[in-house]
Amino acid sequence: MTTVSLEQIQSPADLRKLDQRDLPELARQLREFVLQSVSRTGGHLSSNLGTVELTTALHYVFDTPHDRIVWDVGHQSYPHKILTGRREQMGSLRQKGGISGFPKRSESRYDDFGTAHSSTSISAVLGMAVASRNAGIDRQHIAVIGDGAMTAGMAFEALNNAGVTPDVNVLVVLNDNDMSISPPVGALNHYLARLMSGRFYAAAKNVGRAVLQHVPPVLDLARKFEGHAKGMLTPATLFEELGFNYVGPIDGHDLDALVDTLSNLRELGGLQFLHVVTRKGQGYKLAEADPVLYHGPGKFDPSVGLVQPATPPRPTFTQVFGQWLCDMAAEDPRLYGITPAMREGSGMVEFEQKFARRYFDVGIAEQHAVTFAAGLACEGQKPVVAIYSTFLQRGYDQLIHDVALQNLDVTFALDRAGIVGADGATHAGNYDIAFLRCIPNMVVATPSDEREARLLLTCCYQHPGPSSVRYPRGAGAGVPAGDDLATVPLGKGVVRRQGKGLALLAFGPILYEALKAAESLDATVVDMRFVKPLDETLLQDLVQGHQAFVTLEEACIMGGAGSAVLEFFARAGIAAPVLQLGYPDEFIDHGDQKKIAAELGLDATGIEHAIREHFSCLLEA
Repeated sequence: MTTVSLEQIQSPADLRKLDQRDLPELARQLREFVLQSVSRTGGHLSSNLGTVELTTALHYVFDTPHDRIVWDVGHQSYPHKILTGRREQMGSLRQKGGISGFPKRSESRYDDFGTAHSSTSISAVLGMAVASRNAGIDRQHIAVIGDGAMTAGMAFEALNNAGVTPDVNVLVVLNDNDMSISPPVGALNHYLARLMSGRFYAAAKNVGRAVLQHVPPVLDLARKFEGHAKGMLTPATLFEELGFNYVGPIDGHDLDALVDTLSNLRELGGLQFLHVVTRKGQGYKLAEADPVLYHGPGKFDPSVGLVQPATPPRPTFTQVFGQWLCDMAAEDPRLYGITPAMREGSGMVEFEQKFARRYFDVGIAEQHAVTFAAGLACEGQKPVVAIYSTFLQRGYDQLIHDVALQNLDVTFALDRAGIVGADGATHAGNYDIAFLRCIPNMVVATPSDEREARLLLTCCYQHPGPSSVRYPRGAGAGVPAGDDLATVPLGKGVVRRQGKGLALLAFGPILYEALKAAESLDATVVDMRFVKPLDETLLQDLVQGHQAFVTLEEACIMGGAGSAVLEFFARAGIAAPVLQLGYPDEFIDHGDQKKIAAELGLDATGIEHAIREHFSCLLEA
């Protein structure tokens, strides 16, 4: 009997040398390696445990990297990374200088398309397939997309386009694990559930084929009848109506079934749709029992599982938002909470429990989330869209056309603003200040701590028009948020430290690093609170007693808060020098949040150094 070892597999070519009977043992070792590796580094666990067999079968059947595989979202690609020569690098996962937690073209020739945002795989694969067709290259193109990602309109736009694109080889593998991050929602999920329950159809089809296979003419007639009878025995097969040959559902943890089915589909070519049913957290009982909790854990002991720390950590900005949302909803029955499939990540679990009729998880459909909110606002309601900064980018047209242009009363709570750490460039919320402040009617608020977050949320919620409040991942300075619904004047900043000569204008939590730096500089420090409307009166007052200014923001410098200050100074004819500190014009890779901030010069030491270097003459005077 052949003894198989994961260490033998340095590439998919090594995998394809194995006997098919060895694959279950390899998959067992691969699953154990994923569990042990993620427990040491942190990262996405449940989704990767669920795709071990599927990944193994895909690389066993298809000639990668000649054949293309695109992993939608990409947080289920750890087994793929391990089987494609990156096993020894998994210890550096999501760390500075280490490998990414998502597929990345610059990282490996097996990563055919960079993914991290949802529902892009089918479009990308179709583009690849057309390019291969026109170049005369015989190649397979596979999109692996989860059931959550199938709720986004972009996936169906691609399916619709594929259905009228001739002579392309496209295989869409629907990884149906009944779970995206939050529990899946919507009619599509219900449709898949009904397909899964269609046991009678599957059994009848198999029995009929067994009986009729010896009578070919009758079997052919039965096949023709089957095409018409499908709709009577199961729900109408949407994917076949779009031009795909639908196969499934099959057990995504049965390697024999996977290999045999994928081999058949490879030979068929054309437009194929394989429905695979997997289980998130497969093989690790704790993750199977609570796949949401184990979706993206930090470091932990697999033998014990995740445990609560002895000392409760400081509340995060997300938790502050979640509590404010519940408190405001109790006061105002017009408040509706909307999330695009990020109930846990956006802190809305308690809101759903308390205000179920006013809670809406619209699935991974950011464009719909924004326009749905606009519709509510048209009818006098006050929707709050809780959305990650990086995901609001996906609803930008709707933000401009459907909300801001009509000056509708929608509040956007932007979580994960700024550097997000281990998730890297794809999830960084670096651009929202720049892309929001240019939109007419939009308010842009930047709270500096937990208390300010609650105050500015109330202020923006009470503003009768579109508004946004951006806050970072993790905890703030430790300032108690309070439990009242007090507010602050719209567009008004506050001086936090009075100094002389130099004024530091802070937008957001970087205020506290500015305060530290200001001590040795004897500089004035202002919590600006708002990028738009900018507190122009305060700036005019500051000009009277200060010779130079420094703007500080945890966002891109280009078009950001510092740019807003410079634009005002130019309009007002103010000639004071301004140093802008923020993120450079580049994508910032994954790593520890605090270390990245220090490397960018956005901690107290870096801020002081930059100021002393830039304003040396002023400080020496």
